[in-house]
Amino acid sequence: MADRTARRGGALSTVLATLRGALWPIPSLGVFLAIGLGVLLPAVDGRLESGDQPLTFVFGGGAAAARDVLAAIAGSLISVTGLTFSLTVIALQLSSSQYSPRLLQTFVTDRVVQLTLAQLVLTFVYALTVLRTVRTASATEDDSAFVPRLSITVAYLLTLGSVLALVFFLGHLAQALRVETMLRDVHDEATRTIGTEIDEPGRPEPDGGDGARPDGPAVPLVARSSGFLVGVDEGAAAAAARDAGVLVRLTGRIGDAVVTGTPMAHAWAHVPGRTVDTDALERALDEAVRLDFERSASRDVAYGLRKIIDIVVRALSPGINDPTTAVHALSHASALLGELAVRPAEDRRVRDEDGAVRVVLPGWQLAALVQLVLEEPLQYAEGQPAVLRRMAGLLRELAWRARGRGVDDLLRGYTDRVAESAVRSTGVGADEARSWRELVGSALAGEWPVARS
Repeated sequence: MADRTARRGGALSTVLATLRGALWPIPSLGVFLAIGLGVLLPAVDGRLESGDQPLTFVFGGGAAAARDVLAAIAGSLISVTGLTFSLTVIALQLSSSQYSPRLLQTFVTDRVVQLTLAQLVLTFVYALTVLRTVRTASATEDDSAFVPRLSITVAYLLTLGSVLALVFFLGHLAQALRVETMLRDVHDEATRTIGTEIDEPGRPEPDGGDGARPDGPAVPLVARSSGFLVGVDEGAAAAAARDAGVLVRLTGRIGDAVVTGTPMAHAWAHVPGRTVDTDALERALDEAVRLDFERSASRDVAYGLRKIIDIVVRALSPGINDPTTAVHALSHASALLGELAVRPAEDRRVRDEDGAVRVVLPGWQLAALVQLVLEEPLQYAEGQPAVLRRMAGLLRELAWRARGRGVDDLLRGYTDRVAESAVRSTGVGADEARSWRELVGSALAGEWPVARS
């Protein structure tokens, strides 16, 4: 099992993860920056205009022209912002119905989308803020007009930047809606999660303590809320288990569903016969466990595979019938499975400050991940020879990387099912199907025969 000391600052990490997965933080920063600039630059203009050297080298119009320019900038930008993102949402809805609705989550976290929206709203709010400082002679008691020339020049430059950002965004959107780009983004996201959550291959096992359960019966701890398990405040959970004198093991993995009123963990008392205050422990775990209405890729190593398999299943549906997309998606699934196969997919032990194991977080086992990738595509791949051939190739590639890791019989069983489906529902011959079994068997034996022409 992977060993880890309880981490503090769980609430802060939760907030940061939420901010990274939301669309609004960067545009909101743009709004505050625009207000600050809209207040500061007119004040600078007032200081400069009161001196001996007015800013004649910037905006040279009068107060009426300044109002017209700023009003045109504000009105056009808010219209363009609304129209652009309305069309974007429609395009994404059509894309999600063809590929997977869970891909919308990847779009929300796209930095190009966030920065473009920030640029547009920043320019709009800045123009409105500067507009309020423009004064005509007839509007003041001393008949003195004020035109913030430097501020209007900055508004013009921001507008040019918004136009360039809009053109770049439309090109990025056209590229982002391609299924190959979506698959690449999901692959990169899953790779980052794997690298963060699972130990590097070849890292030695920690010394000391195996986290074995204490003697005595397990006490079920009931969930007090429902949702998907997306994170755990390990420090708070370990402290609660230490105070109760128990070892706690969660029943679900990161990404599994938790239902109110059902056991979400079990506790074992370190002192035999000691009574466990389940009510207090359940309250503490309810605060330490982070649940959400949807899965998150921040710590869920299986979520990327789930998205990819959704694309495969949609591509194989009769309404879409796109086997090429399914083949491409299976290639990404093979690469991710290969990465997971060479890493220790084991339970994570969380120790308290004294070094005692207090919480055990179950991990995604390789057999469960193989089932996730192959079970549904195999059901829908009937009559698709290209997809079945790619599945056979996936099994061979995985067999090479996962040999000796406890899934050999599982891979042989799936190879038999793929071969039988190909012979039964397609024109694939028995000889070719037999060769798939032989190639998987050779890969499991550490052999990769030279391909015959």
